[in-house]
Amino acid sequence: MTYFALALVLTAACCHATWNLLVKRVNGGPELVWLFSVISVVLYFPVAIGVYVIELPALGWRELAFCVASALLHMAYFLLLQQGYRKGDLSLVYPTARATGPFLSTLFAVAILGEHLTLPIIVGGLAVIVGVVFLTGGFSKAAQNVKSSLLFGISAGILIGSYTAWDAYTVSVLLVPPLLLDYTSSLGRAMILAPYAVTRRAAIAQHWREHKYAVLGIAVFNPLAYILVLTALAFTPVVYVAPAREVSVLITVVLGSVLLREGALRQRMGWACLIVAGMVLLALG
Repeated sequence: MTYFALALVLTAACCHATWNLLVKRVNGGPELVWLFSVISVVLYFPVAIGVYVIELPALGWRELAFCVASALLHMAYFLLLQQGYRKGDLSLVYPTARATGPFLSTLFAVAILGEHLTLPIIVGGLAVIVGVVFLTGGFSKAAQNVKSSLLFGISAGILIGSYTAWDAYTVSVLLVPPLLLDYTSSLGRAMILAPYAVTRRAAIAQHWREHKYAVLGIAVFNPLAYILVLTALAFTPVVYVAPAREVSVLITVVLGSVLLREGALRQRMGWACLIVAGMVLLALG
């Protein structure tokens, strides 16, 4: 793994952790998803046009249908994640969500695709399970709504695994440019949630008035984190990129425990490190 690729992945991890922190701080609902999606559409419009003009992808009905389905999966993920952050702790929901996706993907590969279990996969899976159980169950005095954090984290993780597999097929088999796939996802969310946004104009105005820079940060860092990872994947094997990007789990636990004062930093960091180690083993296994 080159230093440039490592820099891209670590920057993406910081961007991913940052926009999740900002979402937690704003504490919005579907109207926030609509607001930052619209801003992302506006900000990344020149880039999307540039990619389309340069690559001239063949976008037929099948490709567009897959883009629409991707937008729906991502929208469900964002709505569920926001609800999770309103009910639980950032430093619990985020690690659980990030760990569930790779773990379920591994189970799917073994159970459905017939891939063989290896020692790294077994150890990694156990590490993820133990880390999540103790992270979300061992701090009843310090954490609020631990069960909600666990439930929403696992649910968000299922959606992460779903849209990751779906998007991988869309970009690798249907050859839809990754940036355009992400852009159509933002555009789709903005369009689908528009009728709801009309009824929540007061809340949208309040979010913009009170959290303007946070909303702008989400709109910029959310697509950017995805774009940076895809750029690294263009010239770096996934076995290096996938584990490295999970540094965002550790960053988010620190941000939640310190900046949001969710507490139990030392304990949560310990179990978060175990989860990251398990995810690395799953990726390498």
